[in-house]
Amino acid sequence: MMAVPGAVESRPTPFAVVPCALPPGRPGNACQPSLTSVPTHAFPKAARLTKTDEFSSVFALRPRRRSAHFVLYVRANGQPQGRLGIVVGKKFAPRAAERNLVKRMVRELFRQRQDQLVGRDVLLRLQAKFPRTEFPSRRAVRLACQAELAELMEVAARPLPSAPPAALTSPSGA
Repeated sequence: MMAVPGAVESRPTPFAVVPCALPPGRPGNACQPSLTSVPTHAFPKAARLTKTDEFSSVFALRPRRRSAHFVLYVRANGQPQGRLGIVVGKKFAPRAAERNLVKRMVRELFRQRQDQLVGRDVLLRLQAKFPRTEFPSRRAVRLACQAELAELMEVAARPLPSAPPAALTSPSGA
């Protein structure tokens, strides 16, 4: 192809809003929302515990609360935003769909209570399986999981106990 002098090449910009040819709400509508808008349900990286050291510093504390299937750890982080860490191992949820379901539920509950969890690191760890004998359907597992997680998030939102005052150490030679 040969460029024509004076012609302006039109390229779509990556953030352009393309009008949709199909009416909204119609099944199969391939129109996408604008890339310039930030989704309100985002889980930004600043709201996550990502590094091993961050997880280890929270795990070093005593658990704040245990439920039948989960353990909750909470620690003050001194930041203007709460952060969340989730540990769901294959030992207790062997199927990826189960692990992902638990993570999605935890993230959603955290997002709903983010304003109450400011300045804390919240870590939830799955510690036991949901036995098929007790929970015959996936719906039963989902409801039990939702109830436990909601209770634990309420505990995480409670005021943190104040740190005990540092013991004054006297010089050993006195």
